[in-house]
Amino acid sequence: MKSRYRAVVIGGGVVGASVLYHLTRFGWSDVALIERAELTAGSTWHAAAGFHALNADPNVAALQDYTINLYREIEAESGQDIGLHMTGGVNIASDPARWEWLKSAWAVFQSVGIETARLVTPDEIKEICPIVDVTGVLGGLHDSNEGHLDPYGTTHAYAGAAKKRGADIILRNRVVELKARADGSWDVVTEQGTIVAEHVVNAGGLWAKQLGRMAGVDLPVTPMEHHYFITEDIPEIAALDREIGIAVDLDGFSYLRQERKGVLLGVYEQNPRHWNMDGAPWDYGIELIPEDIDRISPELAKAHERFPCLASAGIRKWVNGAFTFTPDGNPIVGPVRGLRNYWVACGVMAGFSQGGGVGKSLAEWMIFGEPQADIFGMDIARYGAFAANREYLRQTTRQFYSRRFVMTFPNERLPAGRPLKRPGAYDGMTAAGCEWTASWGLEIPAYFAPMGFAENTTLRRSNAFEIVRDEALQVRRAAGLVDISAYARYAVSGPGAGAWLDRLLACRLPKPGQARLAPMLGHDGRLKGDLTVFNWGGGGYWQMGSYYLREFHMRWFESHAAAGVTVTDLSDTMSGFLLTGPNARKILERTTHQDVSGAALPFMACGAFDIGMVQARVARLSIAGELGFEISCPVTMHASLRETLLAAGEDLGLAEIGYHALNALRLEKGFGIWSREFTQGYTPGQAGLDRFIAFDKGDFIGRAAALKERKAGDTPQCLVTLEVDAIDADAGGFEPVWNQGRRVGFVTSGGYGHAVGKSLALALVDRDFAGEGTALSVHIVGEERPTRVIAASPYDPSGKAMRQ
Repeated sequence: MKSRYRAVVIGGGVVGASVLYHLTRFGWSDVALIERAELTAGSTWHAAAGFHALNADPNVAALQDYTINLYREIEAESGQDIGLHMTGGVNIASDPARWEWLKSAWAVFQSVGIETARLVTPDEIKEICPIVDVTGVLGGLHDSNEGHLDPYGTTHAYAGAAKKRGADIILRNRVVELKARADGSWDVVTEQGTIVAEHVVNAGGLWAKQLGRMAGVDLPVTPMEHHYFITEDIPEIAALDREIGIAVDLDGFSYLRQERKGVLLGVYEQNPRHWNMDGAPWDYGIELIPEDIDRISPELAKAHERFPCLASAGIRKWVNGAFTFTPDGNPIVGPVRGLRNYWVACGVMAGFSQGGGVGKSLAEWMIFGEPQADIFGMDIARYGAFAANREYLRQTTRQFYSRRFVMTFPNERLPAGRPLKRPGAYDGMTAAGCEWTASWGLEIPAYFAPMGFAENTTLRRSNAFEIVRDEALQVRRAAGLVDISAYARYAVSGPGAGAWLDRLLACRLPKPGQARLAPMLGHDGRLKGDLTVFNWGGGGYWQMGSYYLREFHMRWFESHAAAGVTVTDLSDTMSGFLLTGPNARKILERTTHQDVSGAALPFMACGAFDIGMVQARVARLSIAGELGFEISCPVTMHASLRETLLAAGEDLGLAEIGYHALNALRLEKGFGIWSREFTQGYTPGQAGLDRFIAFDKGDFIGRAAALKERKAGDTPQCLVTLEVDAIDADAGGFEPVWNQGRRVGFVTSGGYGHAVGKSLALALVDRDFAGEGTALSVHIVGEERPTRVIAASPYDPSGKAMRQ
């Protein structure tokens, strides 16, 4: 053990070993892994060790595909047998909605370039897994790139390959303390002495919680119990001359694979149990939790129905082991805001599906400054401090676990951890019929419905379709009022504020009393944000963006901190409403003594106004594409502002609307949003944001890369608007776009444009197929439908409405 390393990875499971390997693969050899016991001690040793690429987040699915394709490489490089069984696997559907969902999932696989998947019939499922009873089965999704392996051998293969590249493996040496040093490095205090590490990686698995608290951070991870059993030899298996494929009975909550001449069967029970929520005891190692068969008996009964040979099979071994879970089931990866050079790779529940992708992405981040892929779905910044609250974590992880194989519909609003944060006018909006959804712990309005209304969950248009239509059309014909508490607000102040923003943002800064759309780039020229910057005058600025990106953006701002600049997150203290529609100005005029005419407050202007008794900040813009005013106020005045505006608009057709209608309105304008049209995986040229970049204003972050893209000419892909020949369902995102059987792009978002009477989608497609009128096709709920490229902004293409 040396006294100093460039990076120390804490934790000897498959994830820690993968991070170590990838650090060495990308060029860092002065690295070490420290493990309190032996490699695999914790969750890894008892893992069922199956792997598959299917994930609800397509970007995570792509990294899982990377993980699977890496296995033969690390086996060859290390010389360590990993016990690879590439059997293929099939997800089985016996419910019509589930079958539609699998067909949709197959289409998404195509979008992310995973072409080993195919839809299969019940007879084909029987061929893949001969012991399955296909009674009631409608079909399945088969992927030949699935299988299982030896968890011990795989972990040692990662570690062995890393050692060959110069890494050290330090075993039987627990980390007892972490101390931040003034230069950003860390004292890693172990039982055998102190190591100075420039970077520390928490890959602690069951002990991640404790390792986080050593550094002063409470991570949103917690262990939960998970059961599987291994049978004695089964005659039906022994009689086969080949290994059966993995079978996942999604509607029965179980998975099965071959183990020797028997099977391994695991369940995701509907009554899950947490285990040591604050982390495993330090002396816990190669141990198991006593099985609780009564608790999982309902799922076992379903498994016996689906795999009848289990009824006569002897049980050779029960395994009830602990795995760490996050609220949404995906890992937490990346740098922790406020902790210099402290990184996490925790909560990797599916370590043998995701471990390679996690290691790759984190190593890229540490060495090159950014991961190659957009991994926001795994980024620790997708959570705020609220997510580590014990009760919130208990509810959300329990919900995720119990729904591991339960289909979640895109319009479903799950109850765990809610309501947590509520806008100031929550009670008034609830009384008005608001149906709520949530973003980053905050309740936000989906739509307003009659009392007693219940939306049916579906992959197709729900019974809320007409409610949303009426809201959208009311905005177009009169006016709508939208709660914009879910807009993040950041105040930038100090003598260096303007210069700092000028370097941070790719746009030209607005003059006092004006606002501007503000792309923000990473050093590699890819997007970091699609913000709006406001110059209130007197050296005071605001930036506004998506509420759920607060931790992500504050981490970025703080990583580029400068003297004389203060950035303050106002999102929990400021709130507001968007007033938008043809009558918006008439309504606003009734509430203020100040001039809000088009001459006094033109498009993209901003200023301080008295709205009723509320002192507010008002800006002339609207994502709905209509005349609009974004009105921000203190949270404590949110309810008063709502009442003032509703009273002023009562006879002018003002209606409260939710974000479902707002989404439909912005699609009609072709306006992109973050996580859909704009992500950190795209460049401004791809996303169409290059027109907002001031290339000639001087240096800014990402300028060199953005200039290089501009000089190279058109990007290979660009955003287009599609009109879809839909029946009763609309595109949602990540569906593949085809031209005569060739995949030429994918949908970024979609929905129904009620004012134009068309099913619309925004899509990123190859430029050769981006011309207006080009005939294409797109998968909608697994069914290929005709579509064509139409002009951007099918509603009011000149933009006259929002500029009036």
